[in-house]
Amino acid sequence: MPKILVIDDNPAVATALEVLFSLHDIATEHAATPEDGLARLRAGGIDLVVQDMNFHTDTTSGEEGIALFHDIRRFDPDLPVVLLTAWTHLESAVDLIRSGAADYLGKPWDDGKLLATVNTLLELSSTRRELDARTRGDRRRRDALVDGRDLRGLVWDDPSSETTLSLALQVAASPLPVLITGPNGSGKEKYAEILHANSSVRDGPFVAVNCGALPNELVEAELFGAEAGAYTGATRAREGRFEAADGGTLFLDEIGTLPPSGQVKLLRVLETGRFARLGGHRERSVSVRVLSATNADLPAMIADGRFREDLYYRLNGIELRLPPLAQRPRDILPLARHFLAGRKPLSESAERALLQHGWPGNVRELRNVIQRAELLARGATIEAADLALPAAASVFVADADAHEPDRAQIEAALSRAGGVLAQAAGELGLSRQALYRRLDRLGIRRD
Repeated sequence: MPKILVIDDNPAVATALEVLFSLHDIATEHAATPEDGLARLRAGGIDLVVQDMNFHTDTTSGEEGIALFHDIRRFDPDLPVVLLTAWTHLESAVDLIRSGAADYLGKPWDDGKLLATVNTLLELSSTRRELDARTRGDRRRRDALVDGRDLRGLVWDDPSSETTLSLALQVAASPLPVLITGPNGSGKEKYAEILHANSSVRDGPFVAVNCGALPNELVEAELFGAEAGAYTGATRAREGRFEAADGGTLFLDEIGTLPPSGQVKLLRVLETGRFARLGGHRERSVSVRVLSATNADLPAMIADGRFREDLYYRLNGIELRLPPLAQRPRDILPLARHFLAGRKPLSESAERALLQHGWPGNVRELRNVIQRAELLARGATIEAADLALPAAASVFVADADAHEPDRAQIEAALSRAGGVLAQAAGELGLSRQALYRRLDRLGIRRD
């Protein structure tokens, strides 16, 4: 049975939490002072801490609670800590989250939200301990991981991919929002589908939105809907993606491209679950599990004033980081064979070439290379020459902007994407900025 340490000098609060957790088979210890709390931690057996931020000796500034939190972090940096606070200023809570707090809840707390947060953190902690204790090559562990789960056809063999998948399956049933980060072409939408397929709303709709492909002036109409006459050409009312995803999952890809006005309205919906269509006044309510993804450095964008910090922490209930393909080399050959579907085998030289390449475009680049080689290979086996990989294949290229597709590849991608630059950039394994620079150098019109 997991055990939670409650550090709070209010006996009524401690009793209420003890009763709440005991009803859900979670044991509780109580400490009335920071000193007692640290002593109980040193005794061992604690899986999670719920701590107050204000004690009788320090009722206004919260300094004693802040000091306690940092003492806990020094004692065990990986121990999840949930803060209970009467603070209303977001900046105070954000500072502590930056320092490693798992979550913060205001008093009086919501029982359902507190339990969801605690259960998720306990499951994550348990998963990490299990992964550290087991042998990664054990086939039985892999079988146990996928047993009864819908992986949406995911192909993997690398230990780092198994760790990522295990975390995804652990958080899938939680109502917390998930932020999926990773480079272009690394499989963020695939993991969004896995999260939905193993969630409590898997029977509901899964609605994916590429925010980077939405014109700024139509973002609000696409996400929240519009009434007739809300903008030029709006001859009838239309529902937005939030309404379409009601009772299911909404996946917001390229969330870093969302304009400021869209960020403000999205934040309100995440906080209240309510919104009005563009041009309308009637508020609507939806129940939607929100997943988001980005290849951008959102903390850097926050520092530059291009992304709202409060929205970032609303989206990032749990972060799922996808490593680039070059950092999970054992996935390369299984993926290549999956894309071939048994139609042609790979020669030993082709396998060596695939393993030596840096894959700046990640899984998407690998798929395109295999599909092209299968089409152009004249023999019954795909050889290294059929892959048409660069001669310097052994050099790892970490920056996707260094991948330089030629004019024919770019024009073909633009044609398949219907001229949508964001979609073409994703297919080519480039950032949009890198594609813009390449278009300018080749003299290709952006429109």
